[in-house]
Amino acid sequence: MTVFRIGEAAELVGVSPDTMRRWIDAGRLAAGRDGQGHRVIDGTDLAAFLRAQASQPEDGSDASSARNRLRGIVTAVVKDTVMAQVDIQAGPFRVVSLMSREAVDELDLRVGSVAIAVIKSTTVVVEKPAATTGSRGRTGS
Repeated sequence: MTVFRIGEAAELVGVSPDTMRRWIDAGRLAAGRDGQGHRVIDGTDLAAFLRAQASQPEDGSDASSARNRLRGIVTAVVKDTVMAQVDIQAGPFRVVSLMSREAVDELDLRVGSVAIAVIKSTTVVVEKPAATTGSRGRTGS
């Protein structure tokens, strides 16, 4: 079983360690203790918690078959006469979208505005990080 310390789990989720502790203290997320007495979160429990969070959309959007939705802030908009590039920072992730200038204007996308990147793709590459010396995602008992 893979376990994460609070800081590691917070980094993966894109929240602060304090937020992670509040979720644990409120009983929203289970945590145990490792051999050194540090609080740890089982990877399976963290995944279940995140699935439950994802199934409760907060954006009030219409129904869609797209399942990958990243809410963030627009950090850049570059427009020419026909096309535009919009950069969105969604937590630790930068999402870049190329679209028509007309779409940018209709959506009134501007730096500082909130936007949701909806991703529907037939190809998603999944990578596993290289093993490193340290404690990230330890396999515990």
